Amino acid sequence: MSIAVYFASLDPVNLFKSIPGNVAQGIVWGLMALGVFITFRLLDIADLTVDGSFTTGGAVTVILTLAGMPAFAALLIAILAGLAAGLITGLLHTKLGIPAILAGILTQFALWSVNLHIMGGWKGAANKSINPDQYTLLLSLRHVTKAILVGVVIAGVIIAVLYWYFGTEQGSAIRATGSNPAMSRAQGINIDSMKVLGLAISNAMVAMAGGLMAQYQGFADINMGRGSIVIGLAAVIIGEVLCDAFFRKGANFAVRLIFVVVGGVIYYIVVGVVLWLKLPSNDLKLFTAVVVAIFLAVPYLQKQARSSFKQAGRKGANIHA
Repeated sequence: MSIAVYFASLDPVNLFKSIPGNVAQGIVWGLMALGVFITFRLLDIADLTVDGSFTTGGAVTVILTLAGMPAFAALLIAILAGLAAGLITGLLHTKLGIPAILAGILTQFALWSVNLHIMGGWKGAANKSINPDQYTLLLSLRHVTKAILVGVVIAGVIIAVLYWYFGTEQGSAIRATGSNPAMSRAQGINIDSMKVLGLAISNAMVAMAGGLMAQYQGFADINMGRGSIVIGLAAVIIGEVLCDAFFRKGANFAVRLIFVVVGGVIYYIVVGVVLWLKLPSNDLKLFTAVVVAIFLAVPYLQKQARSSFKQAGRKGANIHA
């Protein structure tokens, strides 16, 4: 296929039609990224539990909704399930001395079996679907505009709550623990408790996003959380780079949380563009890894460039002196 034929096969209308759906998914993944932000940025922990707790949130939400529970109530139970998953990771790390990354892997590994049982009882099931025509869901693929509006409202409420909470004494203690554990301990903060609490809150957020995603797409699947940590990191990093670009003098905590959600939206719009360009879908994870690597490197390279510029300026000043 020649380049001219390839570009002629691309229909801009299809890209335009796909954007609302990408935005809706991006908001949900942005909410998930808020959970990743708590551990990755505030606690300085790369928590791999999220790949499992995202699926747990989806599985619990679908099963309870099918059992007759209102979708909102089912989502609340899913949040508690995610909180329990994060609590287990935190206890493995703080009480048993297992490194945080390994504790997350162990919990994620265990959640694979747990999620199978949630969706299929003792025999287990890999997926469970829910018909949006039979149940009243918060989000649905069939009503994308409503899904975007509901997602924005939920994101606004969550950001407001997180902004308030991390401004309290306990929230500030969590932030201090991730920033400087030794100094926090010297100030009388129980850093183990703060780590457990932070991991629990993070995975509660992730499970909530998983529940919303299951409602939106109409099913929960055992693989729906695979790669969640990478997507979450992509949203966090993209959001931070954009935030620093718009607010060169620095932005407050609430603005940074907003940009994390924006990062999730932008990531999924880019994914939509990649699919529209008819690039192999099998390479999507490779593309995600490259994007995350690039955005992770940008702050470092910028810092190196500023440092080199300052050193050159000092050398020039010394020569003229």
